[in-house]
Amino acid sequence: MAKAKAAKKKASVPAVYRLIDVVGTSSVSWADAAKNAISAAQKSLRDLRVAEVDTLDVKVEGSKLIYRAKMKLSFKYHGDD
Repeated sequence: MAKAKAAKKKASVPAVYRLIDVVGTSSVSWADAAKNAISAAQKSLRDLRVAEVDTLDVKVEGSKLIYRAKMKLSFKYHGDD
């Protein structure tokens, strides 16, 4: 019973989230650019929660198009643990 109360008390602690800006790129599409940004971020961030697309644009390099998805990512802040 004490364990259940402790678990319930811990679960009610408010969470804190951080935001970062990232830019994903792709030669295929904006969706692929967003996917690439999230995939790269997941390698170094834990508890990634929300990805919000801020801006979509295209960089022109000669005859080649580079799709860019500028995004805000939020992830749970764990402090020094």
